[in-house]
Amino acid sequence: MKNLLYLFVFISLNGFAQSKYLTKTGHVNFEASVPSFEEVKATNNTVTAILNSENGEFASLVLVKGFRFKNALMEEHFNENYAESDTYPKMTFKGKIGDFYFNELSEIPKVLKVNGALTFHGITNQLENIPLNISINNQGDVIISGSFTTTPSDYDIEIPKVVRSKIAKSIDVTFNFQLKKK
Repeated sequence: MKNLLYLFVFISLNGFAQSKYLTKTGHVNFEASVPSFEEVKATNNTVTAILNSENGEFASLVLVKGFRFKNALMEEHFNENYAESDTYPKMTFKGKIGDFYFNELSEIPKVLKVNGALTFHGITNQLENIPLNISINNQGDVIISGSFTTTPSDYDIEIPKVVRSKIAKSIDVTFNFQLKKK
């Protein structure tokens, strides 16, 4: 009886794990550039994301110090003065993709919408109806990409007057994930 119970737990956990898709090499970029001034753009290529293929729940974790800028001084200012990454080291998103049916995915991207909570700089905001392009490639990986716009004030980030004209009022965020079956 005990062996039967262990077999049931193993099969259940194995079946549960098969409904998850994961990446640790996702991409998140943001840009807040203003014409005629130095580019304010950063990329993070070590983003973790997970998708539950049974119900469309989606979550991601970004280590803030992982953002890379062209200019090392800009990266330092971002981490120390704006993102305060020693105090707030992570950015997280947890949400659910609406009308998600795994068996309807194909190599042709489908546009679905995600709703969820984005936490950055100690502040959590709800993101509603963010469009996603979602597909499955011929290797069985789930591909998710999209973008949204936010502002520094949404996350209580104050831009000093001295540089305010050099940083856009709104920030364009793009993301791309290739999730593999876990």
